[in-house]
Amino acid sequence: MITVFGATGRVGGQVVRNLLAAGVRVRALGRSREKLAGLASLGAQTLAGDAHDVQFLTQAVRGSQAVFIVMPHDVRSQDYHAAQDSLGEAIVQGLANAGVRRVVFMSSIGADRVDGTGVVASLHRQERRLRELSGVHVLMLRAGAFYENFYESLPVIKANGIVSDAVAPNVWVPMVATRDIAQIASHALLSNDWNGIEVREITGPSDMTYTAVTRMIGERIGRPDLPYVQASYEEMTGALMEAGCTQSVATEYVGLSRGINESRVVAREPHSARHVGTTSFESFAQELALAYRALPDA
Repeated sequence: MITVFGATGRVGGQVVRNLLAAGVRVRALGRSREKLAGLASLGAQTLAGDAHDVQFLTQAVRGSQAVFIVMPHDVRSQDYHAAQDSLGEAIVQGLANAGVRRVVFMSSIGADRVDGTGVVASLHRQERRLRELSGVHVLMLRAGAFYENFYESLPVIKANGIVSDAVAPNVWVPMVATRDIAQIASHALLSNDWNGIEVREITGPSDMTYTAVTRMIGERIGRPDLPYVQASYEEMTGALMEAGCTQSVATEYVGLSRGINESRVVAREPHSARHVGTTSFESFAQELALAYRALPDA
């Protein structure tokens, strides 16, 4: 039995499906029984509950030969890091109570740093908690930025004719498709090819700039002159709050952009030493174009 936290998310859901396809028994955890129903129909055992509940977590992971962890978060958190720390402590306590011995943790590039990385700082602290578990083999998967994040740019393109973010236009950013993260995580869970504490960086075939990403999207939607406009940190914080984030959450996400711009969120391994996905942004941009064309006109 392999247990998957965050099973209804972009990465966790794909990991569940990969493991089921390999003939493995999977226990899928999430907050919503309704969202888990699709995975149950594929053959996963599903459990819905509060990820802050140590008793629930202990029962959920008991008997697992390995556990895959994605840390969920709530955009309505009044204190982002306090909420993530509380969640992280509950997860670690549940793992310890149940005697889990193998863990794959979904982390992020930049998690090697204590602070100055916005939302990623909470992943640094969770990595530290996992390292302190006695007798547990832990694999930290530090992934680049998700290609899928650019789906959120499509309505802005449709309405305003720009791609905009707080990341500087020509900073090289490690990026990767979530399907590739899921494939690498699934392989690790199936092969048990790590011992002790190990860190692997996961990126796509090449790092990208936001200028290059915007050009590729523009070419595929028939707007080859589509511009990338860098927003100020203040403007981006305001935009995220208008989209429903609390000030704390918005501030920490903008803090991640600042960390990228100031070279604190960077891959530590040369590209040749990373675990590299096969999906190029060039090919992924075609999927973005299909989604863009499906949007109603502004």
